[in-house]
Amino acid sequence: MTLTTVAPVLTKAGVIAPTYYEIVEYFKEEYRKIYGDDVYLESDSQDGQWIGIISRAIAECGAACVDVYSTFSPKTASEEALSRNVAINGITRALATYSYVDLLITGVAGTEIKNGSAIDTNNNKWIFPELVLIPESGQTLITACSEKIGSVLAQIGNVNKVGKPTRGWQSVINQTTSQLGVSVESDLKLRQRQALSVAIPSQSKIDGIKGALFGLSGVSRCKTYENNEDEIDELGLPPHSVCIVVAGGDAIEIAQIMRAKKSMGCKYFGNTQVTVQNTFNEPEQISLYRPNVIDIGFQINMQASTEYTSEIGVDVKQAIADYVNQLDIGDRITLNKVYIPAGLYGNLDSMTYEILSIMIIANDEGVEGDYKLLFNEVAYCDTDNILINISGGA
Repeated sequence: MTLTTVAPVLTKAGVIAPTYYEIVEYFKEEYRKIYGDDVYLESDSQDGQWIGIISRAIAECGAACVDVYSTFSPKTASEEALSRNVAINGITRALATYSYVDLLITGVAGTEIKNGSAIDTNNNKWIFPELVLIPESGQTLITACSEKIGSVLAQIGNVNKVGKPTRGWQSVINQTTSQLGVSVESDLKLRQRQALSVAIPSQSKIDGIKGALFGLSGVSRCKTYENNEDEIDELGLPPHSVCIVVAGGDAIEIAQIMRAKKSMGCKYFGNTQVTVQNTFNEPEQISLYRPNVIDIGFQINMQASTEYTSEIGVDVKQAIADYVNQLDIGDRITLNKVYIPAGLYGNLDSMTYEILSIMIIANDEGVEGDYKLLFNEVAYCDTDNILINISGGA
């Protein structure tokens, strides 16, 4: 296609700009119209080099125009521009977050725990809200925050030590696994959350609940399941029930949204019971599901060249862990997709080794082929759980 202008053009499909090579050919053609067809304009000539310099400057301006146009929509904007776009919907990019765990506190009714904390079996400290009041029942469910930022894993029953002894406080235990913290929210995740946030006023109650929950601070993942039948479904959901599986966020804030948007004649199904006050200041129990964390590892067999170093192995482990830790609730870990981060594609270091085989390890047990997470499970991979076996090569 012959160019008629080197300027960006606004079309029905958006802004298009000519490439560097198209601009070069355009200027060569215009140059020959002035000085004749026998003029020499290849890249080893002075005039050809000057045309190349001008063409590159114009091409970079055109690319900048395309980038600016792309920032006008959340679907195409990135980084800071995307953060500004989603602000229109009242949401912000999630920063790196702490891990959370729901704790059952048991003690004497009326006991006040101020600035309390609990310790898990790995000596990680979990910080309580500023004031925890044990009610007449002698038990209360709270959400504690990890002292360290990022992913801190605590399996069921691991948080069982009183961090700050208080008269009247008898015990603490976590009946669900911790909700892992996340790194700074990626563009892809933010676009997905923006799309869900506009579903809050939708006619579908389920879409509205999911959109509202993603608007809460600390919520990193959320899946909804509904059983409309008169019998228990294949997931184990009771008849006419809704299951909200949500990772991160404060349990009370989540339960308040679920109560406010609950449909008549429909009950919630979950592994965590939270008591909130309704409009008439009466206690109402809400069931939500905290996902079970599956500890994922890998055994990788490689054939390496002499250029392979241990630092490359560290990069491979980190790339695999990053891939697994961004998976959603109930996702499938497929080996063919794991080969992509493991291969460091696009990196020159990928030429120093060949992957012979990869095996998934789930909760310390080897898996043949792919691994499918259950509807209430989320994967977590630590680089320490990735074993690389190296054999020599050419």
